[in-house]
Amino acid sequence: MKDYTQLNGLALAYIGDAIYEIYIRDYLVGKGETKPNKLHRAATNYVSAKAQAFLIKKMLEEKLLTENEEVYYRRGRNSKSHTSAKNADITTYRIATGFEALMGYLHLTKQTERMEELIEWCIEKVGETHE
Repeated sequence: MKDYTQLNGLALAYIGDAIYEIYIRDYLVGKGETKPNKLHRAATNYVSAKAQAFLIKKMLEEKLLTENEEVYYRRGRNSKSHTSAKNADITTYRIATGFEALMGYLHLTKQTERMEELIEWCIEKVGETHE
């Protein structure tokens, strides 16, 4: 087994982005939404760089993360990416990359329960701001 704790922030974010999106899609389809256009629009409330930056800032404010989790968030946030989000400034994009890196770290290190706990929290937070 590979030591995933040594991965750089962008590699962690790469997998974290995919994993988080799958959970969000599962959630939206589970709610009964079936129209692809509506699904895509609804997913944006959770998976856009702006949404992810908002969520991770709230997690940090509410001291939801362990010290170790914050290390992986910062590793992603501080990574120098050569691309940027279509609809976000560089700071928002970097913060969102940190969010994705944290999800990637939790997934790859098999901390599934903790990852799901944080994703559930994210879904609730987005629900509060979009209802």
